[in-house]
Amino acid sequence: MLILVGQGNPGDKYAGNRHNFGFMAIDAIAERNGFGPWRSKFQSQVSEGNILVDGRPVKALLMKPQTFYNETGRAVSEAARFYKVDADQIVVFHDEIDLAPGRFRMKQGGGHSGNNGLRSIINHMGPDVRRARMGVGHPGDKSRVMSYVLADFAKADQDWANALLDACARAVSFVAAGDDERFQTEVLRLAPAPKSDPRKTNASDS
Repeated sequence: MLILVGQGNPGDKYAGNRHNFGFMAIDAIAERNGFGPWRSKFQSQVSEGNILVDGRPVKALLMKPQTFYNETGRAVSEAARFYKVDADQIVVFHDEIDLAPGRFRMKQGGGHSGNNGLRSIINHMGPDVRRARMGVGHPGDKSRVMSYVLADFAKADQDWANALLDACARAVSFVAAGDDERFQTEVLRLAPAPKSDPRKTNASDS
């Protein structure tokens, strides 16, 4: 079983936030790949289905934890225990302020870079979870980060945000095949974005 997790906060008031980019990615993957209906399990909204890899179905669980962003690890670890899944079979889609808007990077191992949702997952599962880092840019000042990620995407952001979501959904077979490098390459091919933030902020492409 492959577990794909989106980071976000439950409830309508958070639905359009930058912090809910992970939820949006999971929704896009579910829709494009014909996953089953959403239901409540593992302190999450979950959907089961298959991702085709060279015509072969790979069973996957999509998760949108309802624990709130900073406690994502509680839900993820519950599902992992149930399915006896190791950390490297978990892919976490999340907003990333240290990447320019629309940029995308896969990462495995290392620290959480101040992302409290990742901190929670690492605390519960260890550092080997795979991270799909979806760039949203940086507000330019550390003191503004929280209000920035808890604000909705601006209208000017919709084109690149939707392009990145669609690219993740279209290329997800590479994640299911375990080829994160190819997934990253394909997402960037389908949804190209500047390496530097056109708003001239402090975002970096690291």
